[in-house]
Parts: sequence; structure tokens; C-alpha cells
Amino acid sequence: MDKEQIIQLIKNEISITEETTRKIIREELSSLIGIDRYLFQKNIQIFDGRNIQTGRTNGTKIGTEGGATGQKIGFFNKTPVTQGAAISDPTGGVTADDVARDRITKILDRLQAIGIITT
Repeated sequence: MDKEQIIQLIKNEISITEETTRKIIREELSSLIGIDRYLFQKNIQIFDGRNIQTGRTNGTKIGTEGGATGQKIGFFNKTPVTQGAAISDPTGGVTADDVARDRITKILDRLQAIGIITT
């Protein structure tokens, strides 16, 4: 039963039976259940003390659409940012400590940019 039929029933003042009501609910629910994702247009709030549980075999990914290019994420009220470029392993340098310090600084900057640690 489509929306037009429902409207016609109401216009004709025909009472909707319990079976018709069940059919409408089944059809509407099947359209929601039949999709492979939930889409939210509002904020999601999780009550205090509740947890998000993930799978133990394959795990869970965040930011997977289209290879995640351009998707942004932020933590602890930080502005969401895209995933940063890879940081190369330390090589060369006159003083190895200077190179290591530079890489550590970049790692800290990246963690700060997505809000994992405070600035």
C-alpha cells in the first residue's frame, strides 16, 4: 500500500483495519531494515556509562567511504581534519637526536590535530 492509497483511505473516511495498519508498518520497516547502514541527521548521544563494542575478529573501521580520502574526524571537540600524510622513518642527519626529535614533534602535532592529545 503506497502513500497515495493511504491518503485515499483517509479522504474516503474508510476505517483502516488492524491488518491494514500492520501491513503499512511492515512495509515501512522493511524499507528501513533492508538498507546496509543507518543514516543520522541529528547528533548521536550515548548515555553516561555506556560503551561501544566492536567485533573481535575483524575489528571496526571509521572513515571507510571511498577509501576515506577527504573524510574528516576530530576528538574531544577539536575541529575535524582529514588524515595527514605519512611521516617517513627517521634517516640521516648530522645528529640522530635532531631527526628523532623532528619526527616525534610531527607525531605529536598529528595527534593534537585530531584531538587525541591536548595542545
